[in-house]
Amino acid sequence: MRTEKKHRLSQLRHWRVRRKISGTKDRPRMSVCFSNEHIYVQFIDDTAGATLASTSTRSKATPDRDQLAANAASAKTIGALAARAALDKGIKQVVFDRGGARYHGKVKALADAAREAGLQF
Repeated sequence: MRTEKKHRLSQLRHWRVRRKISGTKDRPRMSVCFSNEHIYVQFIDDTAGATLASTSTRSKATPDRDQLAANAASAKTIGALAARAALDKGIKQVVFDRGGARYHGKVKALADAAREAGLQF
């Protein structure tokens, strides 16, 4: 499959998900993005258009960030760190935004780790 077509299909999946979900101050959107090398998680209040908390494999606050990559093992670590960052800001419930990714593998590992650390979604 050509790269442009893959990207277009991913974009369509992302738009389909985003059309149905939206974050508020009480229940922000937990947006997950996987690049080829890094994992990014943001907690977004869509009504105000503001990011309330975030973490990633590139963040300086992330321990052992040099050993982390965009794989399932690192996704578990980032999921737990994201949940801790959200709980520190008083966020207990979120709406999960998987972006254009399918819910399996590293996306599922990140979501399960965030649930185990105390987030509800």
